[in-house]
Amino acid sequence: MERPDAAEGTPGAALRPRAVGPLLRACHPGPTAVVSLLVGGLAVAMGQSGPRSLLAVTAVLAGQLSIGWSNDALDAGRDTLVGRRTKAVVAGAVTAGSVRTAAVVALTLCVPLSFACGRLAGTVHLAGVAAGWAYNLGLKATALSWLPYAVGFASLPVFVALGLPGRPWPGWWTVTAAALLGVGAHLANVLPDIADDLATGVYGWPQRLGGRRAGLLLPVPLVAATALLAYGRPGPVGVAGTVAVAGSVAVAAVGALLGRTRPRAPFAGAVAVAAVGVALLLLQGAALG
Repeated sequence: MERPDAAEGTPGAALRPRAVGPLLRACHPGPTAVVSLLVGGLAVAMGQSGPRSLLAVTAVLAGQLSIGWSNDALDAGRDTLVGRRTKAVVAGAVTAGSVRTAAVVALTLCVPLSFACGRLAGTVHLAGVAAGWAYNLGLKATALSWLPYAVGFASLPVFVALGLPGRPWPGWWTVTAAALLGVGAHLANVLPDIADDLATGVYGWPQRLGGRRAGLLLPVPLVAATALLAYGRPGPVGVAGTVAVAGSVAVAAVGALLGRTRPRAPFAGAVAVAAVGVALLLLQGAALG
């Protein structure tokens, strides 16, 4: 007889020790960790205290966990159809119901954690989390699939800044650059799965572009973000900013050229450009509007 806590979607099933590993794999651990660490870096750069920085990271981690888990729970049917065995649900390591329960628990925790950073800051962060859920619930299959990523990334520096005393706003160039990084992250995230997405009826913006055009476009918002961070801030442009922009353009161009014979070259170039943009974003974290 099946144990009661093994039923799909029950809290007991979600929290069984052997389900912890598969649940962690289902939360999209790479992006979840990167976004959480990015917020931690921004919090330190903007002058948040240690405890406040930890609180901001915890709130963002809860939000990202809820987005990652809801994505795998909602996509379980499509992932099974195309045989994505790397997905914990498709591999049978955890049930879709358990992942769904974990997503709801994480979202429930995210609300008080976000508001603990301040009412306005919490509202901004929850708007970004809502954008991620909107993507999972259907926007991913529309021409506006890029918008939740742009909103979600743009909300991060605003969330951190509004948690400071006096609730200052970050510079507009910082928010816009973060949104552009989000658009680039969307293209990078979707690019490897375009064929499977089209086979299951997901026609988002990158899918409509097609793999080749999406790959060539991938570095563009990332280079634009780097340029905006280098030149958008008032005052003289430092040598580091100029070198960063020139290097980003060169790397993106080389990646595009090599992409004719090496399909993964544009993606690798985009990762390098994104790293430069994130570094500038962290260096300018204290720039408030």
